[in-house]
Amino acid sequence: MSPAAAGVKAMVFDVFGTVVDWRGSIAREIRTLAQARGWRINAAKFADAWRAGYRPAMDRVASSELPWTKIDDLHRMILDDILVKFKITTLSEADKADLNRAWHRLKPWSDTVRGLKRLKKNFTIATLSNGNVALLNNMAKHAGLPWDLILSAEIFHHYKPDPEAYLGAAEILAIKPGELMMVAAHKDDLRHAARHGLKTALVLRPLEYGKGKHPDLSPDPAFDINARDFLDLAEQTGA
Repeated sequence: MSPAAAGVKAMVFDVFGTVVDWRGSIAREIRTLAQARGWRINAAKFADAWRAGYRPAMDRVASSELPWTKIDDLHRMILDDILVKFKITTLSEADKADLNRAWHRLKPWSDTVRGLKRLKKNFTIATLSNGNVALLNNMAKHAGLPWDLILSAEIFHHYKPDPEAYLGAAEILAIKPGELMMVAAHKDDLRHAARHGLKTALVLRPLEYGKGKHPDLSPDPAFDINARDFLDLAEQTGA
């Protein structure tokens, strides 16, 4: 085991973008639906618009403008709004509900499952996502993700980056924050985790936002590990 992972007993993973390709998966679902319905729509822009509402919606919960609201319901609120913006008016309630569940069907990156299986040999591996438990459970079944357990902001009623999410994960696992490593493709998530005592691993996902659209792909010495993908992370931690 590398010195960077010394003392680590468990790893928790950001999911959207880090474990699964949300943009490509949502765009494919929209493209398939558009072809079936005869719509002319830019599926990638629709996916981007849907995701763009994610942080503002969670901020409304954090500020108490909204009561605690799980991600499935926030996704549906955003969907209803962007259907209007994209002038899509022919979906039934059942159609909208099924489309909203597209977030349960996201596809993993090509290295994800193999990398997680290797890491699982040496560490407890769990989600630490803002996605709700049912969403993450269904996604794991759909994508073959071998989690030991599913941890979600829903359990703590606090979305990341609230400290309750990071520290709550360590508490549930009955370990110290310094024995827990946060794995994410997003530097802000890792910086918040580090602030609360967790170890950190950056995994680069250059295609998360589409080709040539990632804001920052540079390694950062502030993190304990910088990895190309989950297989590289496994290699660096001796898994």
